[in-house]
Parts: sequence; C-alpha cells; structure tokens
Amino acid sequence: MKQVMMLLTNGVEPLEMSAFTDVLGWANLVGNEEIKLVDVGLREEITTTFGLKLRPNFLLNEVDLNDFDAIAIPGGFEPAGFYEEALDEEYLKAIRHFSENNQIIASVCVSSIVLGKAGILKGKKATTYHQVGGKRKQQLENTGAIFVDKPVVCDGQIITSSGPGTALEVAFELLERLSDKENADNLRQIMRMPQPTHQWYQAPQVLLSEKNSFTAKTDYL
Repeated sequence: MKQVMMLLTNGVEPLEMSAFTDVLGWANLVGNEEIKLVDVGLREEITTTFGLKLRPNFLLNEVDLNDFDAIAIPGGFEPAGFYEEALDEEYLKAIRHFSENNQIIASVCVSSIVLGKAGILKGKKATTYHQVGGKRKQQLENTGAIFVDKPVVCDGQIITSSGPGTALEVAFELLERLSDKENADNLRQIMRMPQPTHQWYQAPQVLLSEKNSFTAKTDYL
C-alpha cells in the first residue's frame, strides 16, 4: 500500500482538495493498487475559502513523514488565511522532507509559491495562478523558479498547476506516477472524466494581446 499526505491549511480551496480526495479515493476502491490518502493539518479545524469547516484526521506533528510516498498540496485564498499557515516553517519543513527524499510533490494553483518559499524550485520549471498584471508569477520567479505559462507543469518529481480547474489533472498525474498509466486511464474512464485536448495542455493563461479588465479582482488568490 502507498500513502499520500494531503497537507491542508486554513483558507484551502475546496475544489482543489476534493480532486485529490476523489481520484485517489476511487483508485483505492477500484484501482490496481491500494493507495491511501491521509489528510493532515496544522490545526484541529480549518475553514476553507468559502466557509466550509473541516477537521483533518491528523495534525502534522502527529504523523511520521517517512510513512508517506508523496505529498498533495491544494492551494487557497489569501483573505481566507491560506498563506499565513502555508508559509509556516513547520509546513515548509514537511515539503522539504519530500523534496530531499526525491518523492512526488503534487501542488495546485498558488501552492506552487509555497514550494518556492520552501526553497525547492530553484532552477526548476513551474507554474502558478497568473493574470495580466498579477503578482503571483513574480512571486514564483522570485523564489528562483522558471515560470512556464501552461496548465500543468512537471519538472522531475514536482507537479505544479495554474488554477482550480487543473486540480483533476494534477490528481491523475499523481495517480499515474504512484501506479501506472493504465490504472490512471482506467480510473478516468470509470469516473467519466474526459481527457483534455493537446491544445488544453499547451494553452497559456494570458495571451500576449489580452486586455484583462478582471486583473484587479484576481489578485486575491
């Protein structure tokens, strides 16, 4: 059996969290290999970006990081307190552990900035949520990462993505790496999840000619 730690914080994005929960949950039930997802937090109760309250099964200081094969990290919203906990040294230390052991690190949306703050993206290709005039791209680059404007970017054992809508693809990529492509493809079919087109995987978030009036409203991520 393989185990994946899903590291949760206050302000976590529910959709990004549920992608890991569903894909790995289905895989555990009907896949070709037993995979257990363990949700871990820094506090006994967290409040998601939209007010849903959750109780992680374990606190970070209650688990042994050596028991896990990979880590899954959903992103979240700044006004909901995501960065306050996601940049906590205990949280960053856990991420470094998986990097030092060359294990899979699957992140969604702005959680890639947290990976950068942990110091594991220097010289590596990565992406994050980005809009015209947005600040997250710059924050990512400031950590030494090489920003790539694509929905999902993989560099070695590190998976990063650009927003909530990419969470399922990150989860399937994680599943494929933990088992195999046949298992991931079979689960996708059973779950009725369509495979994105080649164009989707190559599409940037921001077109060079784009005039984005929504910029000011999207800096909250």
